[in-house]
Amino acid sequence: MEVPECPVCLERYDNQVSIPRVLSCGHSVCEACLVELPLRFPNTIRCPACTQLVKYSSEQGPSSLPKNIDLLRLCLSSSSSSSSRSVKPTQRSTIDGCDDRSVIRDRFWSDEFYAKWKDWILPHDAVSVESRPEPESEPSGFVLRGQFGSSSSLKGRVSVCSRNSKCLSLVPVFSLPRVLNCSKFKFSYAARIMECLVGMKEAVREELALILEASVRQGRVFRVYGLWSEVEVVDGSLYLVCERHNGGSILQKFGELKNGFLGLGLEDKKDGILSFAVIGKSVCDSMLALHLEGLAAGCLGPSCFAFDELGGVCVDLNEVLVMRRKTVYSFSGGNKVRQKDEGLFKGCLKTELFLCPEVLFRLLQKDAAVNPEDEHSRYPFGYGSDVWSLACVLLWLLIGDALPQIPFEMSEENGFDLSASYVCWVEKVSSVLEDKLGSEYPSLRGTLCKCLDMNPGNRMSVVDVRKCIQDMLLKPEFDFLENLEVMVNRSSTGCCLVLDELNEKEDNGPPDVVDGEEKPDADLVASLSKGMAELKDLRGHLDCISGLAIGGGYLFSSSFDKTVKVWSLLDFSVSHTFKGHEDKVMAIVYVDDKEPLCVSGDNGGGIFVWGLSAPLRQDPLRKWYEQKDWRFSGIHSLTVSASRCLYTGSGDRTIKGWLLKDGTLMCTMTGHRSVVSTLVVCDEVLYSGSWDGTIRLWSLSDHSPLTVLGEGMPGEMKSILAITVDRHLLVAAYENGCIKVS
Repeated sequence: MEVPECPVCLERYDNQVSIPRVLSCGHSVCEACLVELPLRFPNTIRCPACTQLVKYSSEQGPSSLPKNIDLLRLCLSSSSSSSSRSVKPTQRSTIDGCDDRSVIRDRFWSDEFYAKWKDWILPHDAVSVESRPEPESEPSGFVLRGQFGSSSSLKGRVSVCSRNSKCLSLVPVFSLPRVLNCSKFKFSYAARIMECLVGMKEAVREELALILEASVRQGRVFRVYGLWSEVEVVDGSLYLVCERHNGGSILQKFGELKNGFLGLGLEDKKDGILSFAVIGKSVCDSMLALHLEGLAAGCLGPSCFAFDELGGVCVDLNEVLVMRRKTVYSFSGGNKVRQKDEGLFKGCLKTELFLCPEVLFRLLQKDAAVNPEDEHSRYPFGYGSDVWSLACVLLWLLIGDALPQIPFEMSEENGFDLSASYVCWVEKVSSVLEDKLGSEYPSLRGTLCKCLDMNPGNRMSVVDVRKCIQDMLLKPEFDFLENLEVMVNRSSTGCCLVLDELNEKEDNGPPDVVDGEEKPDADLVASLSKGMAELKDLRGHLDCISGLAIGGGYLFSSSFDKTVKVWSLLDFSVSHTFKGHEDKVMAIVYVDDKEPLCVSGDNGGGIFVWGLSAPLRQDPLRKWYEQKDWRFSGIHSLTVSASRCLYTGSGDRTIKGWLLKDGTLMCTMTGHRSVVSTLVVCDEVLYSGSWDGTIRLWSLSDHSPLTVLGEGMPGEMKSILAITVDRHLLVAAYENGCIKVS
């Protein structure tokens, strides 16, 4: 027979350390774990077994709960060795004076968050590291080389991919949270990675999700299998596990062509041009695939494009991420840009690091090397930035070392100056192309030079560059893809990887906190006018609208005009009007059941249940009235529990529970000092908000009070008008315009 154990620490219950205490939901937890569980709200904890919110006195501690005598008898009779364990009670509560409750409180994440990321976490034995370069040689974040390890731990898409590709590259993307020595809870491998993801800024997580999903959907992007970390490293890094092909990059394949494809020494120049066109078109295809996923590299080079097993060119996200880190490290090393640093910029093209002007200006702004008010500093960055880098990659393939370098000019007075020499550089590039190509291929020369325009808005798109190169391979009459349109929003900035890395380095402080200032969305009206959302103006009520509910394909609205209107969600026309209330209708709720219902409550205490089976009837299925008191108004709020019990909040400061099937009064809950204005049910807990400025929590199992929120709030916190709840969040809206999130 299995001996009962604590659901948190998995220790067997005993009468010394793991003393079982019974929660109001019926489950038991040992005393040592009870004091470590976080308080979701004052005097409440969430049961580790059923996740129900239960009452718990933080002042009295575990002693406020009864011991589970039956469990103790069972454990003591079945295990004679339990008393010989050496763990001391003080070891479980405090170690080295460190209270672990604050550590635990921040280590929870929502079920939705876990469901989104869990499949991207690779098992720790799924990857084995082959080579580990010295950190001194790669100060910007070195890359590990590895391969798939135990195939038994791989599942789903990763298991299928591992059969075809064994070689991996591991790029560090984030530092794992430090494991405190005082922690009594040892977090698992997956939990540490989840904690790392929770600690990231939302923008960083969105970028990471884009990268992961892009590699799955696009065949022209090397796969990114997921996230991995080394278990034995206490303060290790979170790695992005990327596919690594042995086909080699464009830099490795064609790096020895000093003069590009036009310098192969072929008798017929067309052979070199055709070779360039085949590779160049494939490079454009891979770049287009990246843009279609909303990603802009911001910095590209020949090493960012590699060949797969079929000879196609793909974007190597691993190399893009490494290059962006090296770039940001070089430009944010803490040194101001001075004469001695000119070599850093002059060598950009020489080292096949193609950084477009607008991104370069943005990087230099951090070191105050350029004036932020400079007109060139205000150019936007996005997909057009990659077009500049793409053109440089194509020029490198075409003419090799003949590609001129940009003559950067530095001065103490003017700082970094590019505008004076940039136009001359573009003219030099055009001159070199004309010399190499002759009078042939004017379209190619014009397209590549236009891609080098200082203003990103004037550059060609990737689709245009691809079309230009494709015309060199196919005659127009044989181009069956001529009418194919690929839509990329050129006005969108996308997710610029280099700049996102820089922003992450610049902002080491806590997340921004909005302390109540109104920050209107200036783009809302513009986005609506552009057709991004459709507005419908529904008219029909003769007085104020007091409540809305949606369900069964309808929108229900209650009003002070004593009616409930039913609107079709198909064409937003009035399908029906329920009449019968003699007072203002104050609240409405939809009941999703075998027989869908709509329940409305009025200011006179009337509760009407309307049937929604076709055809809609004029008379209610049932109606009843709460006990009237001339001193108070009637119903102000409604909600329905999973057990189909109706709860009403009234002007007499009470909450009443009714059986929905016949209107029988089950219970009356008291405690509020004013009108109960809003009710919400979540996880078998009833939340009630009142004009007295407090929120009360009630257990639906016995309708007993759990806790009170807001009693200690300052006087300016006025009446609560609405609340919304999920398991991890409670939001309250106040009469004075304040919104409180807890």
